[in-house]
Amino acid sequence: MEITNVIIAPVVTEKSTDNQGKGYYSFYVNPKATKIDVKNAIAALYGVEVVSVKTQSLPPKIRQLAKNRVMTKRPNVKKALVMLKGKKPLDFNKLKFEK
Repeated sequence: MEITNVIIAPVVTEKSTDNQGKGYYSFYVNPKATKIDVKNAIAALYGVEVVSVKTQSLPPKIRQLAKNRVMTKRPNVKKALVMLKGKKPLDFNKLKFEK
């Protein structure tokens, strides 16, 4: 799998920003990506060393709209919790992409 197709977006929530101080960063990833794909993509895109990767597949959510008349389904999502070596902060806007 190509490096640019693995990472979809960083997860920006209150809990994930608290974990960033501990060296853990959360990302939404491609549902077909493996832990090795995620590790290689983070290392190539951001130029950091990854210690461990934990993945979690979340099921689709059903949502009701317009006074319970319309049911919509959100897609399933895969998240990855990445632990970096050291506690150096990671800036999501600064990519160091190298092929």
